[in-house]
Amino acid sequence: MLAIRLIQPEDDPEIGQLIRSVLVEFNVPKVGTAYADPSLDCMFETYQKEKTRYFILTDGQSIYGGGGIAPLENYLDSYCELQKMYFDKRVRGKGYGRNMMNLCLSFASSMGYSHCYLETMEYMEQAQKLYQQSGFDYIDGPLGDTGHHACGIQMLKTLF
Repeated sequence: MLAIRLIQPEDDPEIGQLIRSVLVEFNVPKVGTAYADPSLDCMFETYQKEKTRYFILTDGQSIYGGGGIAPLENYLDSYCELQKMYFDKRVRGKGYGRNMMNLCLSFASSMGYSHCYLETMEYMEQAQKLYQQSGFDYIDGPLGDTGHHACGIQMLKTLF
């Protein structure tokens, strides 16, 4: 049975490896994407800041995915970013992404964010389908300063 819980310090090595392996699976560039983020090695610490949260999908022994919310860097205070939402291929298409999305957006709303932004790759079509079903719309260019210049798709959702 898989459940979603808050990240713990001992999750850092496994979630960092999982995210990198998914990015490699999808042939995502290692520069200009989440692959190069220093935070992948210190996820727990990164998501302890104010109005920031990261959730883990686990069976209690292994990690199968994660997703988080953080303020959108160098942009309006009312905008957050959906960050590092990736899942092991064994759990994709089973509703866990939708559950994680709902939890992340609920947290974002509870923190008073008015909009949620995300970036992804053009060929991550299943992810884009989930984002659209969750109310995200395509926008014409990047917002804030994510450091992910290789991501060609930007999307935005109004939370309230």
